[in-house]
Amino acid sequence: MEVMAPTPSCRVLDVGVTPDHTLIESNFFERFYPYKKQLVTTGIEDASFLEREYPGCFFVWASGEALPFIDDAFDIVFCSAVLEHVGGYTRQRDFVSELLRVSRHFFLTTPNRQFPVEFHTILPFIHWLPQHIHRAILRGIGLEFWSQTKNLNLLTPGKLIDLFPPEVELSIYKYRLLGMPSNLVAWGNC
Repeated sequence: MEVMAPTPSCRVLDVGVTPDHTLIESNFFERFYPYKKQLVTTGIEDASFLEREYPGCFFVWASGEALPFIDDAFDIVFCSAVLEHVGGYTRQRDFVSELLRVSRHFFLTTPNRQFPVEFHTILPFIHWLPQHIHRAILRGIGLEFWSQTKNLNLLTPGKLIDLFPPEVELSIYKYRLLGMPSNLVAWGNC
């Protein structure tokens, strides 16, 4: 709210909502965003319950590969903890391009590969190894899902910056946990 300063008339798109009710952080944006009548949500799984739980918001079932919205349909696109789940570098770059296509401003977050603990597996340090070794270890300990690039591909600050075209006004903030940068926040104007 502080960085993007949306007004009650701003159309906002949240990309990456989930049907998961088990985690307190699931769909936190919908819970706290005050202008629900201007909020459109989208995800790869059915989260249409959000329309009932947060009256005024609208859900569209879609993937981030081709969002079903016209160019600049939204004032702001919000995307939290999705980028690391869309695949390899090319897919991540295409995903960012699609976010930029549908909105004039963007705000996204992703875990920082440089943080010592990987949040999805809760394992320390092994994600710092070369990817093929990291993925082999995950497979070896029964974490096949997380060993696949399409399900988990962490970014460093430099790799995140490289996903954006040079003409985009980009700001990067490193959110700190225990004094170390745990998550990356990127925002700016398209």
